[in-house]
Amino acid sequence: MREVLFYEEGVELPSFFSEYVVNRWLDAIASHYSKEVGAISFIFCSDDYIIDVNRKYLNHDYYTDVITFDYCDNRILSGDVFISLDTVRSNAVLFNVDFESEFHRVICHSILHLIGFKDKTDPDSVLMRKNENICLDLLKTV
Repeated sequence: MREVLFYEEGVELPSFFSEYVVNRWLDAIASHYSKEVGAISFIFCSDDYIIDVNRKYLNHDYYTDVITFDYCDNRILSGDVFISLDTVRSNAVLFNVDFESEFHRVICHSILHLIGFKDKTDPDSVLMRKNENICLDLLKTV
């Protein structure tokens, strides 16, 4: 069953955010990789919120831009995605890109994890970045 939900935990979504556009984009990404969108929850939050999630569920004691919990079943993409808007904003400055671009990159990064892409090794990171760029190009078509 397709159900994409968007939550805000102590943050406000940026004015450019559109549920309609993101939903169409997710379908385009899924289709590109021969998958289907199932139940996905996006939880947009602060650094304080995401570090609590990182500590509680992953035993990691550091800030991150995104945490993806994968509940996929075969071709159906399902999961919980926590995105720290604080870290997305900091990373945009760090990587000298605009906030909107970094915001979209993190969303597709999480979906690529659900599809099965990894990023812990250098070769995996290169492949992840290549596929992020493919997904960002798909955004231009929706």
